[in-house]
Amino acid sequence: MSQSLPAYAESDFTLLDRYWRAANYLSVGQIYLMDNPLLREPLKPEHIKPRLLGHWGTTPGLNFIYAHLNRAIRQRDLDMIYVCGPGHGGPGMVANTWLEGTYSEIYPQVSDDAVGMQRLFKQFSFPGGIPSHAAPETPGSINEGGELGYSLSHAFGAAFDNPDLVVPCVIGDGEAETGPLASSWHGIKFLNPRRDGAVLPVLHLNGYKIANPTLLGRASDDDLHQLFSGYGYEPLFVCGDDPQKMHPLMAAALDSALDRIRAYQQQARNGSDAVTLPRWPMIILRSPKGWTGPKTVDGKKVEDFWRAHQVPVANCRDDEGHREILEQWLLSYQPDTLFDEQGRLKPELRALAPEGDKRMGATPFANGGRLRRELVTPALADHAIAVARPGETQAQSTEILGRYLSALFAQNQDNFRLFGPDETASNRLTPVFDVTNRTWMEAIKPYDEQLASDGRVMEILSEHQCQGWLEGYLLTGRHGLFNCYEAFIHIVASMFNQHAKWLKVSRSLPWRAPVASLNYLLSSHVWRQDHNGYSHQDPGFIDHVANKKADIVRIYLPPDANTLLWVGDHCLKTWDRINVIVAGKQPAPQWLTLDAAVKHCEAGMGSWPWAGNEHAGSEPDVVMACAGDVPTMETLAAVDLLRQYLPDLSVRVVNVVDLMALQTQQQHPHGKAEAEFDALFTRDKPVIFAFHGYPSLIHRLTYKRNNHRNFHVRGFMEEGTTTTPFDMTVLNELDRFHLAQEAILRVPGLAEKHGDVLDTLAEKLAEHHRYVREYGEDLPEVQGWKWPSQRGEGAPE
Repeated sequence: MSQSLPAYAESDFTLLDRYWRAANYLSVGQIYLMDNPLLREPLKPEHIKPRLLGHWGTTPGLNFIYAHLNRAIRQRDLDMIYVCGPGHGGPGMVANTWLEGTYSEIYPQVSDDAVGMQRLFKQFSFPGGIPSHAAPETPGSINEGGELGYSLSHAFGAAFDNPDLVVPCVIGDGEAETGPLASSWHGIKFLNPRRDGAVLPVLHLNGYKIANPTLLGRASDDDLHQLFSGYGYEPLFVCGDDPQKMHPLMAAALDSALDRIRAYQQQARNGSDAVTLPRWPMIILRSPKGWTGPKTVDGKKVEDFWRAHQVPVANCRDDEGHREILEQWLLSYQPDTLFDEQGRLKPELRALAPEGDKRMGATPFANGGRLRRELVTPALADHAIAVARPGETQAQSTEILGRYLSALFAQNQDNFRLFGPDETASNRLTPVFDVTNRTWMEAIKPYDEQLASDGRVMEILSEHQCQGWLEGYLLTGRHGLFNCYEAFIHIVASMFNQHAKWLKVSRSLPWRAPVASLNYLLSSHVWRQDHNGYSHQDPGFIDHVANKKADIVRIYLPPDANTLLWVGDHCLKTWDRINVIVAGKQPAPQWLTLDAAVKHCEAGMGSWPWAGNEHAGSEPDVVMACAGDVPTMETLAAVDLLRQYLPDLSVRVVNVVDLMALQTQQQHPHGKAEAEFDALFTRDKPVIFAFHGYPSLIHRLTYKRNNHRNFHVRGFMEEGTTTTPFDMTVLNELDRFHLAQEAILRVPGLAEKHGDVLDTLAEKLAEHHRYVREYGEDLPEVQGWKWPSQRGEGAPE
């Protein structure tokens, strides 16, 4: 940043005001016009769009801020991202990137002249055009504007590990009422001025949302100062409705904020060991909703009221009076003083925009794939667990992954972070603390553990912040992992939706470079909630994920530690995806060597010959399939029972790691070919499928398969309580006894011949019921069960 800044003259404010008027003119034109873009002839009905869509109310304030940030970038040679919280202010984001030249460079058909202006106007909220809000198509955007609440968390995610980046984030007073945004203010307590960039929140108070006043808009300046001072900020107020007074006020506030940011960073980077939490600046901008628009329409208040929110003048095609209001509104910006004969922005105004990658629409920080560096990943063999025989070894799969992540941290010290809501240790990822700590900028007590200002594990008890930080981090070119309890990842289901849509659209835009995938690790899952109980028992997030576009989502259910290692390593190396990994944290049997795990995971699913007893040259009588760690253990225990009671029964065991491989190749890129699927599951034999989640999902994924009619799925049936691990499976009929019964009942003629075996299994269930309620723990034969080693000739190949 520059050390001394030139004084800002009155003539400069005149130019700045004209630039702002140009952005406002283009914004109104996008909402209303499809022709006659420069009003070089009287406005006619056919010049106006038949359907008026878009949001005017927040847009002039966004344009005002953008113009002033351009001035700061030029004076101080800054790198900035403009995070637009009021996402429906899309007209302003598009208008400003067109004025600075970025838009026409990316979309040459929307040229920087009158022809391009007409196309710019017509395409907005028009069939075959662009959305009405900030979106992936919008240059400079890293925030999907379709849903409010995530702008500030995105801004902090962008600033982490970007020491030279300043991230102004405009927060609308409507958005400020959302839960995710309300907790976002705490982001400064995780922002290290030595290694991170800066976030400059601009709380834009225009007083109204769709049809009501806003809470913060009605608050007094004194109350707002106390509120945000309590959060740890130093609020700077810019309030008014007269542009001639507002420009100097905004310039002074912005310069003051940037000076403070520069001073804090220089102090932190001067070589001293102590890094303290600064009182970061923020700007509170009060301006009228719909500023510079019509003050009244049909005798009703519009400007500075909620009627300015969307389309202030609604019937311009059919109502001559409305059309005249629109025409006078557009002419009030004096377009002839802004654009030349060809429709280009006049040179003296064009000179106000930054150049090259310094333009906020062109900055590579808002197109993070341009900056993405591949992770340096450790060798899996260095962290794999030895498996001499299937099931003999017990291990905590996520703890093994934690060792891998520890090495990953050591090799990627400014490019990878782990995010989670106070659950890193609970989910057994504790080994990461051997090489890093939790990020913490507040005071640290002598007895605190694993807290440091330079920590790289991001923990805050808000799933929204973890998700938002990670999205901002990924969208600016870095890598990360979000670990969470399975039941509570639902909290961010809507954020997942928005990111999935962002990725889907981005993949169709050749100018957006691929970003690292968003990776979820869901542990503390539905089947092992021994002390938390029913409230923590819900595997439904994967159902939600499976609804998204096939080329975006992946769902993995690794059955043991070595498969989890491969899946984790694979997911962290992918891009433009959302990967969901579900893995337990409790001690559990280990089934596959690393080599076998790699082959199995690369295939996505496969049979385990060492577990079955198929007769050579013929198909099995029954396929025992499983997906998930607990379902895998219960399936193998059921197979053990079947082999004891019915040794002549031919059983095939199929394990599924990649859930989407169950779909056809036409439905999903990972789908198994028809012949391969039939070779595993047969075309006509019963399939008893033990599934981690709700059974209906397996039926959805396999309904086009030849043998779908013979799939009998057991999974979570919404039965739960605080109980033992095995009792949870019994309550949902996913346990070994129910699975063995199901196999006997489904193989034709078997139940009639072996009713005694069904009775024995029923007696086992009754014995379990009595025992667990008397002693509070599972049957000894259940607790001590292991896969019989004499039936395996060593580890599977």
